[in-house]
Amino acid sequence: MAFTKKLVALLGIAVIFLGYGGAEENEALWYKEKERAKRQVPEMLTVTTILEQPFAMTAGSEMEGFCVDFLNELSQSLGFNYTMKAVKDGKYGSKDQDGNWSGMVGEIVRKEADLAVAPLTITSGREKVISFTKPFFQTGISILMKKDASSETSTFCGFLSPFSKETWIGIIVAYLITSICLFLVGRLSPCEWTDVSSEQNHFTFLNSLWFGVGAITLQGAQPHPKSVSARIIAVIWWVFSITLLAAYIAGFAAFLNTGTEQTTNIQTFEDLVKQRKLDFGTINSSSTLQFFKNSKNPTYRMVYEQIDKKKDSVLVKSFSEGVRRVRETNYAFLGESVMQDLVVARHCDLARAPEVIAGRGYGIAASLDSTLIKPLSIAILEQIESGNIDYLREKWWENSCSIKASAGWTPIQPQTLGGIFLLLGIGLALGIIVSLIELMCKAKSNADLQKTSCCSAFSEEICQRVGARKETQEDAEKVKP
Repeated sequence: MAFTKKLVALLGIAVIFLGYGGAEENEALWYKEKERAKRQVPEMLTVTTILEQPFAMTAGSEMEGFCVDFLNELSQSLGFNYTMKAVKDGKYGSKDQDGNWSGMVGEIVRKEADLAVAPLTITSGREKVISFTKPFFQTGISILMKKDASSETSTFCGFLSPFSKETWIGIIVAYLITSICLFLVGRLSPCEWTDVSSEQNHFTFLNSLWFGVGAITLQGAQPHPKSVSARIIAVIWWVFSITLLAAYIAGFAAFLNTGTEQTTNIQTFEDLVKQRKLDFGTINSSSTLQFFKNSKNPTYRMVYEQIDKKKDSVLVKSFSEGVRRVRETNYAFLGESVMQDLVVARHCDLARAPEVIAGRGYGIAASLDSTLIKPLSIAILEQIESGNIDYLREKWWENSCSIKASAGWTPIQPQTLGGIFLLLGIGLALGIIVSLIELMCKAKSNADLQKTSCCSAFSEEICQRVGARKETQEDAEKVKP
């Protein structure tokens, strides 16, 4: 038994030792693989890119942008130097009728550049002639348009917009409850209705409703309250009305100021092909154009057919030209959603449609026989896992319009005015209580004069004031011949 325990202990120690040794061995192999990958990368590389904000831009004699910073990080990780230049023809890359490739793809194929670091989409056609790394950026195709003034949400009931539906319901309920409380106080308080048998009560239900309307419109209305209880309710309702009007005016002003910043009616590609107001197109010889050309989706085929009919006028040479046409003419630009988001953030008169199709990625391109793809892919994954890609995106994607929109106007909700509703409820309850106290004081006085109990005198007063209208109607009927 003792021998078995010793054997088990020795086996456990051996397993731990082997596991530790295996971990160290794996780590050593990983470092060796990384060093070998570095040795595969030439010391000096020629990198081609395309001038598209914010990926690559000229700053004097140098270049800056997301791709420039990203390439710096990769060069430090893999230990290589590089020279970066803009593609000669300013194109991404497509194949002509003779089978020759243009743009950055063509420069890689012809060995004029070692790498293409740009917003270059990974496609099957390009993958046949060049190699791509793992994608460093995810995007899709969407629609960039100018915000349409005709699509503003100015409706016949736009004046109700400052308050939410729930707030308006709360205001109506508060108005009705206040009118009912004022009507009850007008009947219960002896100061408002002194002689039940001969005097007419001024605070009828219709008069109570009219008093509430006069107060909320700051016009005043008859009759004026005389008792303490009625005045408590009136003052609380006046305070409620003034606060409500101030909130409404502020909300309506904010609504008018933001009312012009509405999005377009075109939400999907199906909406785009159905309308006839806007021409639409994309970059000539781009992967976006090839997607619509090769798609079997009926809607996307219609998009390509309409573009092809007007290709001489709707196809542009660059992304910046497409943005300029959107801002200056009736034109919708189809392109990468990531780049459109940047434009929308910087130009608040533009909007991007919510629909994004054809999810794809940007990758670094090299020749088919290049040994750079594997080490670059590993380095890209390290950059993604470390969060450096997210940091660079936050750095170059300034979003001033989103900040303004997030601080923009929203309808006033009931919880925002919760305090004033609570104050009104307390005031109404206090008014009813004070009116009952006033009635009890009169009942006590009548009980002393009539030598009866206070309870019977109070009950008699209640019955007279609640049933007075019925008795008055009966007396009127007896008078009639």
